[in-house]
Amino acid sequence: MSTRVLSGTRPTGKLHLGNLLGALENYKKLQGQDAFFMIADLHALTTGYEDKVKIAENVNEVVVDYLASGLDPEQCTMFVQSEVLEHASLSLLFSMITPLGWLERNPTYKEQLAEIKGKELHTHGFLGYPVLQAADIALYKAKKVPVGEDQLPHLELTREIIRRFFHLYKKQIFPEPEAVLTHAPKVLGLDGRKMSKSYGNCIYLADSKEEVVKKVKTMMTDPARKVRTDKGHPEVCPVFSYHKFFNKERVEGVAHECRNALRGCVECKMEMAEKLNEFMDPIRERRESWMKKKTEIRQILDRGAQRAREVASQTLKETLQAMGLVS
Repeated sequence: MSTRVLSGTRPTGKLHLGNLLGALENYKKLQGQDAFFMIADLHALTTGYEDKVKIAENVNEVVVDYLASGLDPEQCTMFVQSEVLEHASLSLLFSMITPLGWLERNPTYKEQLAEIKGKELHTHGFLGYPVLQAADIALYKAKKVPVGEDQLPHLELTREIIRRFFHLYKKQIFPEPEAVLTHAPKVLGLDGRKMSKSYGNCIYLADSKEEVVKKVKTMMTDPARKVRTDKGHPEVCPVFSYHKFFNKERVEGVAHECRNALRGCVECKMEMAEKLNEFMDPIRERRESWMKKKTEIRQILDRGAQRAREVASQTLKETLQAMGLVS
């Protein structure tokens, strides 16, 4: 029997290399295992509740990036979260049993409150989005959840909610999910911080070759290396971290040349940009093709939503029975 997989992506814009290496690469490996991959538009409302037009447009961008990255709709279920209303229903039920302190201690909640400026984030939805995330996972009784490293506290909260549900209602409906991390759980952006749309430091899957080269030229390198003759420290250089992903056959040589000042940072960047573009070329080609197939994309999502509702409605029925809301 295959192991159920569930994960999703918020439609806050085009996907970037962090999304690809931190999640989509695992999606591809797991897509044959009864996998559900959603476009989490309800989650997009937690910080973008004013952007009603953008969310709808971004859903299509995410689906195109899913398909361009190599996800096969014949091997997995792709759907839009808001088209399966059971997500909202189970989230409400879980919110009834989730202590407020569990949500307030969430490190991501504190970080985003501090970092995201110009938006009113002291909302019930923003504080409670880990409960919705727990419902997303539990609704499909998922055992594996491919996520980035930053999502691990959320997954632990999901397990805590599931344990509390069992403690209260004595019904083992939901398995406790396990995280599946990629080889690149944290991808650095152009400025050396984690790659994130909110930081404006991303290389997007939709970027042209020229855009990639332009962005790579601006990337941070070893701050201790002021001039070409200075010896470098590749382990602290964001550009070198990309060599490890996209230029594996030359990693040792690049590190040696950097440590011994045998090459400059500009040379290092240009070699990496060339390898990165080689990696992205097939994704660009598939992306361009899928952008012309809006009707086919809608059909994929409709089939996915139907399949998701079949599973979700049964789980919700079991939950309502366990809580005594239906006989």
